[in-house]
Amino acid sequence: MSVTEFSALTLKPELFSNLESLGYAQMTPIQSESLPHLLLGKDVIGKARTGSGKTAAFGLGLLQKLDVKRFRIQTLVLCPTRELADQVAVEIRKLARAMHNVKVLTLCGGAAIGPQIGSLEHGAHIIVGTPGRIEDHLRKGTLKLDDVDTLVLDEADRMLEMGFQESLEAIVSQIPEARQTLLFSATFADDTQRIARRMMRDPVMVEVETEAAGPDIDQRFFRVGADTDRMTALQLLLQDLRPESTLVFCTTKRDVDDVCQQLQRNNFSAMALHGDMEQRDRDRTLILFSNNSVSVLVATDVAARGLDIDALDLVVNYHPARDTDTHIHRIGRTGRAGSHGLACTLFNDSDAHKITRLSVPGDPIKRPDQLPRRSLLEQKTPYPAMQTLQIDGGKKQKLRPGDIVGALTNGGEITFESIGKINVTDNSAYVAVRHEIAKIAQSKLSEGKLKGRSFRVRKL
Repeated sequence: MSVTEFSALTLKPELFSNLESLGYAQMTPIQSESLPHLLLGKDVIGKARTGSGKTAAFGLGLLQKLDVKRFRIQTLVLCPTRELADQVAVEIRKLARAMHNVKVLTLCGGAAIGPQIGSLEHGAHIIVGTPGRIEDHLRKGTLKLDDVDTLVLDEADRMLEMGFQESLEAIVSQIPEARQTLLFSATFADDTQRIARRMMRDPVMVEVETEAAGPDIDQRFFRVGADTDRMTALQLLLQDLRPESTLVFCTTKRDVDDVCQQLQRNNFSAMALHGDMEQRDRDRTLILFSNNSVSVLVATDVAARGLDIDALDLVVNYHPARDTDTHIHRIGRTGRAGSHGLACTLFNDSDAHKITRLSVPGDPIKRPDQLPRRSLLEQKTPYPAMQTLQIDGGKKQKLRPGDIVGALTNGGEITFESIGKINVTDNSAYVAVRHEIAKIAQSKLSEGKLKGRSFRVRKL
């Protein structure tokens, strides 16, 4: 069963009109293969990598089924990380914006549980969350899943890798058996298959052919000597290529911290991302990286799952991935949306067996590439394009991106083109500006008025 245009589907008129306004006409392969089954109410297993369009697939399916007038929790979407949950919630809200009063609530760890309890008291149609925090609410009795008729397990393989199997089973035991269950995963290993057999009824398997790199990603492999030579190789690549945004993958949290600290000591703009960080620090790191105020993000595979980063110039595998699926997921972070991407993998003799396994059909690993000349280490390190200003006010103070843009451009000293991404959280707002106007921007925001009041503003 395969169609290619959204117009071939049976959808609510408001979903159709919204898709048109978003410019969505042609479906991605995972959407065209899964949506006809989803809309028939069947359980579906979708195997597709991050960035394939799976969120829109299950998002349209659950919104088509949703009864807005029935103000009960009808859908539960479980994700492995808060970052992915936030991304999924944003996409569902975007798809639902032409529907009247659809309430989507995000429940994740790393945030205070009190405000979440308050939001739950006001009700919701769709819950998007992480297993640990959903289980917390179930134990406290602040969340009831008696009316859920659609369950989505997004990136199920990662949830199992992170040890959420018992939590998943505990959560699913409180959802009615008469439901539609949708499971999306980049891989379909034994653990995922077992979960699917226990939780699903006659699921339809939809598998989209995974492309290793495709025409938009250039893969390069560099042999290093001793393990300590990896850092030199990484610095040479950063100096030679001078990318605006680089994601460096390491195997362990300790490796992430070590690599990040070494880069910082050598004057590179770098930050770390892994599971031991406080959620506030994780959120701020992602904001700074996504708005080009930090050039290099060093992360573990789990931490980088579900990152909502549109343009990524370079991926570096500081250590080779453990398997082909992980390698494909890593390099798939670059070269998106028709842009050209570059993925570099560092390996030594002890990694040679891994490199052989990472060869994939249609994109064989060629002989190692030559590292750039060592004299590049003497050059000045590249500097990020943007500077981030943090405003001590956010959604709860009724601040909106338009208020910040208006305050900055008032008077004409700062043009709209000098302003980058703006992120507004509950109690803070972050705006990226070009370095050369950062001081002026800070003065205008701190000395002027936003929503008729003054806020503290500082550079990050």
